[in-house]
Amino acid sequence: MDFKYRKAGISILLGMMMMAGGSELKAQDVQDNTMKFGRLLRLVDSYYVDSTKINDLTEKAIVEVLRNLDPHSVYISKEEVEKMNEPLQGNFEGVGISFNVFRDTLMVVTTVAGGPSEKVGLRAGDRIVQVDAKNIASIGLKNTDVFDMLRGKKGTKVDLKVKRKGELNLLDFTVIRDKIPITSLVASYMINENTGYIKLDKFSATTTNEFFDAIKILKASSKLNSLVLDLRGNGGGYLTAAIELADQFLTAYKLVVYTSGLHAEKKEYSATPLGELEQGKLIVLIDEGSASASEIVSGAIQDWDRGVLIGRRSYGKGLVQQPFPLTDGSMIRLTTAHYYTPSGRCIQKPYTDDVDDYQKDYLHRIENGELFSKDSVTENKAEKFLTKVSKRTVYGGGGVMPDLFIPLDTSKYYVYYNTLSRKNVIYSGVLDIMDQNRAGFVQKYADFKTFVDKFESTDDMINKIMDAGEKEGVKKDEKSVEFARPLLKRQIKGLIARDLFSTSHYFQIMNADDDAIKKAIEVISKRGEYEKILSGK
Repeated sequence: MDFKYRKAGISILLGMMMMAGGSELKAQDVQDNTMKFGRLLRLVDSYYVDSTKINDLTEKAIVEVLRNLDPHSVYISKEEVEKMNEPLQGNFEGVGISFNVFRDTLMVVTTVAGGPSEKVGLRAGDRIVQVDAKNIASIGLKNTDVFDMLRGKKGTKVDLKVKRKGELNLLDFTVIRDKIPITSLVASYMINENTGYIKLDKFSATTTNEFFDAIKILKASSKLNSLVLDLRGNGGGYLTAAIELADQFLTAYKLVVYTSGLHAEKKEYSATPLGELEQGKLIVLIDEGSASASEIVSGAIQDWDRGVLIGRRSYGKGLVQQPFPLTDGSMIRLTTAHYYTPSGRCIQKPYTDDVDDYQKDYLHRIENGELFSKDSVTENKAEKFLTKVSKRTVYGGGGVMPDLFIPLDTSKYYVYYNTLSRKNVIYSGVLDIMDQNRAGFVQKYADFKTFVDKFESTDDMINKIMDAGEKEGVKKDEKSVEFARPLLKRQIKGLIARDLFSTSHYFQIMNADDDAIKKAIEVISKRGEYEKILSGK
């Protein structure tokens, strides 16, 4: 076997075993097992009946070791490292479009404001059919292919040929790649005269600045004194971003979160004297998709009786993970400690049983009815804690339990509607609508208020989408059609609003009939209700 492969394999395993075992394994044990694995690799390479890839064997061994530690310690290959970091670092280098591979053609969904594609005149609905003189239409294009073709170093150029509705000939564009921001704040607007709404879909390096900018705009245009912070479906991100966000609501020196582990000293993170919204009513929306950093923020808000949590029990991911580079540019992300809320609740749900069973937690929540009925929610009576101010009882055992329960909206998961969505029929139908009506819509709906007041999704639009669904094998019956019709109308209106205005406007349309937001407004508006919940009486 090539010496460099032997060296790489042994070095990787050495790092792996030292970190997995920590102080529990003596140095001699580590050395003995390192030599044992190294001999295995040499024997396989020298005597095994068929050819083998030593690198692949080593990677599989690492994956299996980490898999048996906990559900979130993982191996990340060299190729995956850079792509993994992009969503949290807040930018990448490319042409600045969001896209969809629509009917085997690369479709521009939106252009990033101020980005290189917008600057040269690309717009939503354009079909990119050639990249650097290479045809990309009707070739079985995949999303990864698009990333490879359009992303690249800042300052490099890419030549595009574009098919645009209404134009007889293909249009030529030369786009100079640049740094493209990735936003974590996807919606910000005023629900009413006094109540703002902000939705975060992750915690990235830019989250704090995005939040500051949004609050500044909301304050400038209104009498903001209450906020609905939507963390539903937010899978987390940077710890620093979570602490800085919680700091906006908590007064000076209040503990936000602490970490502790067998080989990690307890470390506390507290709020500073600075905060944009330390006063006023605060509602935080969470659900089973709210994880990690989302749970740090919501747990701190609840423990300090600073705001009311509405929704369903959060995911329960409270593991501190530290990246450790390996010799070939790959890395492992190893769990080193747990996150605890200020009251002492461990955010992480149990994982002592089978890891595969742990991964089916969402299915278990459906089966036991926890997502649909408050009566089916089981509180862990063995893990009682008290909030820091009102001394309300809160429960540990994994995840953060909301103060007010909102059942899962089953209409969004109705089989017929869900199948249309999964097969991309709704979105495709809206693209067709925009292709045929874009110029008229732009002229007719000059601003969002006009659009909200005057635009209505028609039955003809619904019927065309349903007919398209049948062509894709989605059978319809009268009951399913009538059940899905109101939601389909709202979805169509929201997607058109996103195309004409912004993603934030999409959420304004969709949130108008959202049960959790309705409850949030009720709690804020009803005299004494907010205070009553936080007092625990």
